[in-house]
Amino acid sequence: MKRGQKGGDNAEEGGGPGPGDLELCKRLRQGDSEDGAVDWRQLPEEILLQIFQYLPLLDRAFASQVCRGWNQTFHMPELWRCFEFELNQPASSYLKATHPDLIKQIIKRHSNHLQYVSFKVDSSTESAEAACDILSQLVNCSLKTLGLISTARPSFMELPKSHFISALTVVFVNSKSLSSLKIDDTPVDDPSLKVLVANNSDTLKLLKMSSCPHVSPAGILCVADQCHGLRELALNYHLLSDELLLALSSERHVHLEHLRIDVVSENPGQQFHSIKKSSWDAMVRHSPKFNLVMYFFLYEDEFGPFFRDEVPVTHLYFGRSVSKEVLGRVGLTCPRLVELVVCANGLRPLDEELIRIAERCRQLSAIGLGECEVSCSAFVEFVKMCGGRLTQLSIMEEVLVPDSKYGPDDIHWEVSKHLGRVWFPDMMPTW
Repeated sequence: MKRGQKGGDNAEEGGGPGPGDLELCKRLRQGDSEDGAVDWRQLPEEILLQIFQYLPLLDRAFASQVCRGWNQTFHMPELWRCFEFELNQPASSYLKATHPDLIKQIIKRHSNHLQYVSFKVDSSTESAEAACDILSQLVNCSLKTLGLISTARPSFMELPKSHFISALTVVFVNSKSLSSLKIDDTPVDDPSLKVLVANNSDTLKLLKMSSCPHVSPAGILCVADQCHGLRELALNYHLLSDELLLALSSERHVHLEHLRIDVVSENPGQQFHSIKKSSWDAMVRHSPKFNLVMYFFLYEDEFGPFFRDEVPVTHLYFGRSVSKEVLGRVGLTCPRLVELVVCANGLRPLDEELIRIAERCRQLSAIGLGECEVSCSAFVEFVKMCGGRLTQLSIMEEVLVPDSKYGPDDIHWEVSKHLGRVWFPDMMPTW
């Protein structure tokens, strides 16, 4: 983890060494041997602390064995405010893991110093259980941030729900100033969210809880009703409701900055509910600058309820194939669109749809097209209409279909001219 270095005024201005630097040199030189070597045991504690903050945990532990002074620095509270537990099974993962002995020492001597904590676990149940065991022992600390990160599924979802909830509740009860909580892909439920709200409603600002099947719309609504300082929220579409948007738009609530919605189909043909345009309008009036990020992982016949009315989406990602009709509706109903990524579309060219998006989405600045087809002429016209505001343009070379006006060899010149910078289509790897 990178940390800002604290330098003196002279260092910030780019000048020569100041009085503090000269004094440091003198202090280091006091222990010089005849051959001019520096006695690093004399390194000032504040400098040593800065160095330790850059070291990986295991290297930091080895360094603490050099001398008594370095060992004292190793146990300073400042070094233990931010920590990431890496829990992986050697037999099934190549990722590094925090040594069990170090974990025991951290819990014994530094649990009350921890403030910014994350757990990175692999897909094994053993790693998730180890994370819960550590959480259940954090009874003397007041965390400000907590992140549970699964590098692969299922991890936390394979645990007995009661075991996970019990461990998480320990943190919710003892942390009275939790501001950031990332618990995607976990069995968190409505009662545990009520405990979170009861103890941290005044401080919670960020909540990410996508793919949490045990949470209901009423559970997340409870959070929005009580946590008026919430600025970032990430959840699945089944938790989104008109009531939730109205709660986030109330006068008591601060301006929302980011709202991420994952629209995921668990089974082909799944039915999705609609959100009223009036609810979205209330959100825009209350938080006119908020980012609405939507990830769609649907089958083509499941888009019926979406993009029928105007939606204030700013970042739109289609992870599966999406039809020409749906992309045409995007151009009509998403005037705030800033970024668009289409993974696949099929074999029908998207010429008219791209032109419509360029006409209607005047804030569009980034677009990516995967397995799609667009004629070279329509693509040039799209870029010409968008102009220099396109800061990111990622198009596979196979997407562009040559026509009578432009071919693959000369299209980059025309596109570069309208962008005001050199541009080439992306190349498909050949390995």
